[in-house]
Amino acid sequence: MQHVIDISSDRLRLEEGRWQPLAGRLQTAGLGAIVVALAIGAFGLESLLRAYVMNLCYYVSIALGALFFVLLQHLTRAGWSVVVRRLAELFTTAFPLLALLAAPAVLLILTGGLLGFPAAVHQVYPWTDVQYVAREPLLQAKTPYLNAGFFAVRLVIYFAAWVGLSAWLLSRSLEQDRTGDPAITRGLGKWSAPAMYLFALTLTFFAFDVIMSLAPSWYSTIFGVYYFAGAMLSFCALLALTVHLLQRAGYMVRAVSVEHMHDVGKLVFAFVVFWSYIAFSQYMLIWYGNIPEETAWYAVRQTGGWIALSLLLLFGHFMLPFVMLISRAPKRRPQVLAGLACYVLVIHWLDIYYLVMPPYYFRLQDPAAAPFDLLGLLLAGLLAVGMGALLAGYVLRRMAMHPLIPERDPRLGESLSFTNI
Repeated sequence: MQHVIDISSDRLRLEEGRWQPLAGRLQTAGLGAIVVALAIGAFGLESLLRAYVMNLCYYVSIALGALFFVLLQHLTRAGWSVVVRRLAELFTTAFPLLALLAAPAVLLILTGGLLGFPAAVHQVYPWTDVQYVAREPLLQAKTPYLNAGFFAVRLVIYFAAWVGLSAWLLSRSLEQDRTGDPAITRGLGKWSAPAMYLFALTLTFFAFDVIMSLAPSWYSTIFGVYYFAGAMLSFCALLALTVHLLQRAGYMVRAVSVEHMHDVGKLVFAFVVFWSYIAFSQYMLIWYGNIPEETAWYAVRQTGGWIALSLLLLFGHFMLPFVMLISRAPKRRPQVLAGLACYVLVIHWLDIYYLVMPPYYFRLQDPAAAPFDLLGLLLAGLLAVGMGALLAGYVLRRMAMHPLIPERDPRLGESLSFTNI
């Protein structure tokens, strides 16, 4: 018979009086960093728009990873993860703010650019430039799908689906905290299957629409899976880091044990390998096919300053975390796992930078000499800090409003007694 840990003395709620002011300071600092980035971005509107889209995709990916994690736990009727599932549910509450952050970029594309932005919008999303499309037969064939109006409608559908799913999952979980009704768990397991289909479709087409359409003549049928792999990897890393920080502050110390963090570490390791497999599969198939419209996308990223970033991802996104996480010990040491989690979050940010920031190759006179955009790197860094602080403050407010674990989930006892073999 397994021993269930007594958590009656554990601190499982954040004190609003202590954490709400911190959340406010984070959001104020985030807005300040965004304003500074917008001011500097006046000197390079294309760089500003790319950096904004890039960071939006980065933070959306983390929230999508959290949403997938919650759906997966319900779908598989997982017991081990109950004590960390509420944190994932709370991370998904960022979707309304992410939708608000996406609105300016969508509005610029929908209107063709405002206040001097038309040229920048056309440079970032060439399919918005009517004159350019008129010279490109391939883009003309894609016009029924790649047009500003339909693009905006699709983005609204994606965010509406994610906001709806995340709100439903959290509300049902909180309802069970109040009632203890086990039927809620059964219902969540039942409806998570069709929800998973909705999740897969919206994530895939979001990656196609927002990132892959930056190079509208290029396509990869595996691109949505590539984006998903990074999303799940970054969320698992953030989960490990969040639990470590909360436990250092005195919360969830007994509820979340080294056994749970071992499993979270295994998920980080698994998605390091999965991302690497998908990245190699995409590269290998395009290299083997040797079709100019496909290989040019990589050619830009293998010249100038971009080649250094490509090599960094090869060694830093795969080899280093693979070696560090393959053994059991790092996954059972909270400080080591938290440090690796920080590293993974940074390297995932660089991966999204690699996808979004290089210029569209067909617009370059010499695609083999695409310049590395230093202004874009500065703006991307400022917006990463700004959006990150804004979202962190927003989620922290939600965390201060609810228990940190599902207090009356029927599988809570199983989770508390969980041990790795």
